[in-house]
Amino acid sequence: MIAPLLCILSYNFNTFAILNVYSKLTMFCTTNSLPMDLLLKQGSLKQEVESFCYQIVSESNDQKVGILQSEDKQLQPSVSKKSEGELSRVKFISNSNKITFSKKPKRRKYDESYLSFGFTYFGNRDAPHAQCVLCKKILSNSSLAPSKLRRHLETKHAAYKDKDISFFKQHLDSPENNKPPTPKIVNTDNESATEASYNVSYHIALSGEAHTIGELLIKPCAKDVVMRMFDEQYSKKIDAVQLSNSTVARRIKDLAADIEEELVCRLKICDGFSLQLDESADVSGLAVLLVFVRYRFNKSIEEDLLLCESLQSNATGEEIFNCINSFMQKHEIEWEKCVDVCSDASRAVDGKIAEAVTLIKYVAPESTSSHCLLYRHALAVKIMPTSLKIVLDQAVQIINYIKARPHQSRLLKILCEEMGAQHTALLLNTEVRWLSRGKVLVRLFELRRELLVFMDSAFRLSDCLTNSSWLLRLAYLADIFTKLNEVNLSMQGKNVTVFTVFDKMSSLLRKLEFWASSVEEENFDCFPTLSDFLTEINSTVDKDICSAIVQHLRGLRATLLKYFPVTNDNNAWVRNPFTVTVKPASLVARDYESLIDLTSDSQVKQNFSELSLNDFWSSLIQEYPSIARRAVRVLLPFATMHLCETGFSYYAATKTKYRKRLDAAPHMRIRLSNITPNIKRICDKKTQKHCSH
Repeated sequence: MIAPLLCILSYNFNTFAILNVYSKLTMFCTTNSLPMDLLLKQGSLKQEVESFCYQIVSESNDQKVGILQSEDKQLQPSVSKKSEGELSRVKFISNSNKITFSKKPKRRKYDESYLSFGFTYFGNRDAPHAQCVLCKKILSNSSLAPSKLRRHLETKHAAYKDKDISFFKQHLDSPENNKPPTPKIVNTDNESATEASYNVSYHIALSGEAHTIGELLIKPCAKDVVMRMFDEQYSKKIDAVQLSNSTVARRIKDLAADIEEELVCRLKICDGFSLQLDESADVSGLAVLLVFVRYRFNKSIEEDLLLCESLQSNATGEEIFNCINSFMQKHEIEWEKCVDVCSDASRAVDGKIAEAVTLIKYVAPESTSSHCLLYRHALAVKIMPTSLKIVLDQAVQIINYIKARPHQSRLLKILCEEMGAQHTALLLNTEVRWLSRGKVLVRLFELRRELLVFMDSAFRLSDCLTNSSWLLRLAYLADIFTKLNEVNLSMQGKNVTVFTVFDKMSSLLRKLEFWASSVEEENFDCFPTLSDFLTEINSTVDKDICSAIVQHLRGLRATLLKYFPVTNDNNAWVRNPFTVTVKPASLVARDYESLIDLTSDSQVKQNFSELSLNDFWSSLIQEYPSIARRAVRVLLPFATMHLCETGFSYYAATKTKYRKRLDAAPHMRIRLSNITPNIKRICDKKTQKHCSH
């Protein structure tokens, strides 16, 4: 190590200086008991060597020899102040073990007279920066020269170039200038591009579109808009946003993971939750399980997607339970908090969903099970008299005769347009879609004249369109199924409680009794389509048709009472606590006392009229915790399977036949969740933020 060092020094110093450096470096290494190689490699010791060599070179140029003390004392060379300012400094470069010499950087000092040019100092007083007191611009230390400061004042602030120094001093001492500068945190271009990429990916997932739409459509459109509204310079920055197919897929998974993390945290701190589950097959043949959860968070009851999983093997009840149970155990969610499980399987049904519900109730002993009220309603309305059933079946056959043949559908459309009909096509009836029956029959009845012209006489059901009795029955079926569909729709939606459904069913039962009494009196005003048709043909309804209608209405009421039995409601105090006058059987004395205090509060009574039932009881958790938690526990169970039905519709629209290999679970987590992902938090977790290549 010494040999290369001497070789390098030979180019810059005379023989006397080289021998002096060699002897004193050897002495320094001996004194510190360190080899030269280790001395030059370590950073802290390297600085000592630099300083040591610097002192030696200074002594050599001034032809001064330092005084060497004994081995147990430090070396104290004498260096004059004049030579120290003129000498070059020795620097060691560790990679090449070379010594280079550079001039000591010159630092300008601030002078009070510079204030006459409008400049004060900023930073360290020994090596300050120049700061303009007018525009707050900070210049480098090299700008601390009167000519440069004067040029800034004359070019940037020409109106103040003739001002006295007192003006700038007064401006410097103003309260605004004495305020400490507020640091501004500005994202870098890569950070902004990453955050924008997450935002666009979030909207792609919400829309259910393909991942490639980001790079093929959104990004070019964004560039065109920015270029037209601003300029090309800003448009080029959009190229940094990462929107490739794989990038969007990763972004969607990150967003779904953030939503899941937030949901798990909420379930861990909630008092209880209820589940809603169903299973179906997707376009690729996989069995897909959807599980929704209902829980209280803050001052409201929330509904969210708990799980979307594809069952790879057998789609049995045990497999469904294991899938849900593994999610619970993975995230440490307690089964004891589960209060109810809603499904489309009744107690009499022995199927995989019913088996899964049984296993859930085994691990959650306090949990109950409920059958979807929409399914009960759909099952109840299927029963009808034979004469009306025949008309319904024949109407479906007429529709299928047209809809099953594309050529017939096109010809019917042309005929309807020429005749000025309100509609140009029939609607297809499906047994799965319960709401289609009323719409299908109404459309068929409205296009009866066009169909009479269009139908071939060879078709065996063409005479039905000229039969007034058949048309009267069809008009009644169109009316009654339209009314039943309205009731079905009113029971769908989010945050629907059991009380809401039973109120709707109670109203329907009373209407059915009223309709039956009106038909017995030959009053058909409650059925508008039938009433208008009677006015059109100027006729009356036969007794056989009246008896069939009355039989159907009363039979429908009896069937609904079977599926929705009237029971003693011990939880009526939850629906309206201000009507309770005696202690309910489901409440203990302490809870009833709390209920009395609650109903005596005028502010609470006002809130009851302004808030929904869920929000009302959730807002009382802090003030009346005991009675409010009991009420929330009653409101938690799902009343219908609406969320699962909606979820499978979204799933089918997202995972189409063109995207069979798509993992749709992250998309469902985003589309079916009420939780908005924290994109800022996701970006902060990224250690590296890259722009688009």
